[in-house]
Amino acid sequence: MAHLFDPIDVGLLTLKNRIVMPPMAMDYATGEGEITDEVVGHYLERARGGVGLIITEHLFVSPEGRYSARQPGIYDDALLPGLERLAGTIVDEGVPLIAQISHAGARTTLEASVIQPVSPSGIKVPGVEAEPRELSVDEIIRIADAFTAAAARARKAGFTGVEIHGAHGFLLGQFASPITNHRTDEYGGSLENRMRLSIEIVRRVKAEIGDDMVLAYRLGADDMMDGGFALDDAGKVAQWLVDVGVQLMDVSGGLVGSRSADEGQGYFVPLATAVKSAITIPVIGVGKIIDPLFAESIIADERADMVAVGRAILKDPEWPKAAGVKLGVVG
Repeated sequence: MAHLFDPIDVGLLTLKNRIVMPPMAMDYATGEGEITDEVVGHYLERARGGVGLIITEHLFVSPEGRYSARQPGIYDDALLPGLERLAGTIVDEGVPLIAQISHAGARTTLEASVIQPVSPSGIKVPGVEAEPRELSVDEIIRIADAFTAAAARARKAGFTGVEIHGAHGFLLGQFASPITNHRTDEYGGSLENRMRLSIEIVRRVKAEIGDDMVLAYRLGADDMMDGGFALDDAGKVAQWLVDVGVQLMDVSGGLVGSRSADEGQGYFVPLATAVKSAITIPVIGVGKIIDPLFAESIIADERADMVAVGRAILKDPEWPKAAGVKLGVVG
């Protein structure tokens, strides 16, 4: 039986424990998306708190895919010095650092980007006011290029891995969802077609980063809306993603993220458990996990292989150390 503080292999990487600091948007970057002292300090403080793995907040892969005004970027080589500083600082602390890369699509706001947001079918994400326009096939291919180039920058900067963001109603999630994808070409209709862009991006990113870096995918396993992407298809999609190179599945849900879910502790863990039953790679469970005993039970009961502890680590960077004391592992 595995426990919260047992090591785990992810690809060629061995993590010292099962505690993950998940992506949490802080908006500490410059207006151009450059890494600042505030960004580095935020991650460094938490790296020193005993966490086994850190996944960055989403880094936008192209200017039209920016989500917020001070979101960190990975869209241009000019950003490499800051990214290198961030990766080097955290990895030197002995904590692996995965760069999450994303395109907001229809969730881009006019405050963050001066151009009209883009989307699979010109359909708004529920709750988002901006009116998006439909992407052409040529533009879709260029977005795949942008993800590939972003992964190359993550490799050059010294990150331990890359996570592709396919959840929470961002662009890849918009393609996956029947609510936001009404296309009639090769990128719409069937589940295979709606996942086509994600699969192609995973395949290309894997070819770019090779086996030395971890390739993760944040899977929106259930839109939690009538007519949306449903959990019944999540296991099948997860296996497709594994087949093209994903080594770590970070399972979340909700077309609009946690606003779709019950706010009880571990509210997305059942999604992770369902996906875990369909694949053999490690799976991360998430959702307001704050109690070390509850986190331990998730691992011990094999509901997930790792747990993402977000808000609790944001509040107390040394939550992992305190959890070790409470569980009698350290101290």
